[in-house]
Amino acid sequence: MSKPLIGITTRNGKDPDGHPLTALQHTYTRAVVQAGGLPILIPSMLAEEDFLDLYSRVAGILFSGGGDVALEYFNGSDHPRIGEVDEGRDTTEISLMRAAINDGKPVLGICRGAQVMNVALGGTLYTHIYDQLKGALDHAYPGDLRRVLVHTVNVDETSRSAEIFGETLLNVNSLHHQGLKDIAPGLRATGYSPDGLVEVVEMPDHPYAVSVQWHPEWLTDQVPMQRLFKSFVDAAG
Repeated sequence: MSKPLIGITTRNGKDPDGHPLTALQHTYTRAVVQAGGLPILIPSMLAEEDFLDLYSRVAGILFSGGGDVALEYFNGSDHPRIGEVDEGRDTTEISLMRAAINDGKPVLGICRGAQVMNVALGGTLYTHIYDQLKGALDHAYPGDLRRVLVHTVNVDETSRSAEIFGETLLNVNSLHHQGLKDIAPGLRATGYSPDGLVEVVEMPDHPYAVSVQWHPEWLTDQVPMQRLFKSFVDAAG
């Protein structure tokens, strides 16, 4: 039995000599491989006809973390902390997300990927959580804390997400300064951090559309995170 081909979105960057590159941390590809999938990278510099051609060949798409989504997509409030806005990546990912939701193709959003899902479907974002959500935690947690568990996420026990994780109280890392504000029509918020920020969304009427705000690819020693990637790859298979 062949492994399902899983597309993973990427960021645009530069190498030490200033040459443009397509980049993705190995943790994403490793998590997909461990879950039984075959990862393929989706560059954010392709023409629309080319990234849609690539889209047609993959069984599911993992929307990876990264920089901020441009304000124009959700009429967001400007903030000096906004950074790493990438027009090519926004165009590619929002188009792919809408196509996958429309076609019923399995999608998993991580951090920025959760924000792309919400924005692509008509939701909005906090452009800097700490200044815009009363009583908010500092979700950015400065430093290299990718494997440090900094807060809990309470998952609705009646949700598909709870079934996926196998638990309703998760311990997670946190590496973001933006977050989901108004939840898009068709999405259901199913997990929250202690300050009330939405950390998990799912689309009940879709075969598999789930997004999380933390970075589970750095926490694959945890059974709930293993179950998340396995459920996604299984849905694509």
